[in-house]
Amino acid sequence: MRALLPCLGILLSAIFTHAAEPIKPGQLDKLHALIKPQANEEKFMEIPWQTNLWEARKQAAAEGKPILLWEMDGHPLGCV
Repeated sequence: MRALLPCLGILLSAIFTHAAEPIKPGQLDKLHALIKPQANEEKFMEIPWQTNLWEARKQAAAEGKPILLWEMDGHPLGCV
């Protein structure tokens, strides 16, 4: 019986959940402005990131600065 409770919850959720209303063409600009990061939220974009490790190493050595290496597997937008 306990194993059926999550299934019952999913079933009831599917029955009583309504789809969201579609976005009307006139609302798209307002929604875009609402969800777009504001200027004070994009400090990350102000950093002059290097995409070439060798060039970054040469620049860091010339300026006497360390390197922050941000590495991940997969596509950065897909977070695979």
